[in-house]
Amino acid sequence: MKCLPTRLPGVLIIEPDVFRDQRGWFLEAYHAPKYQDGGIPVSFVQDNHSSSVRGTLRGLHAQLSRPQGKLVRVVKGEIFDVAVDIRRGSLTFGHWESVMLSAENFKQIYIPPGFAHGFCVLSDVAEVEYKCTDVYTPGDEIALIWNDPQVGIQWPLDTPILSKKDAAGQSLHALRNQLPEYRP
Repeated sequence: MKCLPTRLPGVLIIEPDVFRDQRGWFLEAYHAPKYQDGGIPVSFVQDNHSSSVRGTLRGLHAQLSRPQGKLVRVVKGEIFDVAVDIRRGSLTFGHWESVMLSAENFKQIYIPPGFAHGFCVLSDVAEVEYKCTDVYTPGDEIALIWNDPQVGIQWPLDTPILSKKDAAGQSLHALRNQLPEYRP
């Protein structure tokens, strides 16, 4: 297994070992000691699984008082996955990182607490599973607008399918005073 650093501190791309033979393939989707050795020193308390059609954009989401770290993988299809640093005072505040995750490449991304997360679906259908370090708390969640020019994410689509909540997301500037202060 490889844990590859990104431009954003704490955001990691994981390339698990995939063992293939004439029967198919096998991989460990999660192995706590190996992930801890790779720089993910957390325990997960909730697993989520979504299915979305081509062109769907989910996000960019974060929780304020109970921030969630997320370990994301795709079990069907392909997505463009994004993390945005929303830790006020961080040297990388407002910066983003992306990765293509698919059922074929087996890659995962770990997004630590203090980052907004979102993805768009590039295949006909995508099923996404992700582990969270804290439980979902309605009312604690914020939605950063997907096309905020201050953030400047280069999404691979122009007119996504959005939920009402995501369509009403706010700019990073509008959210700034609500966001957690970065403490190294």
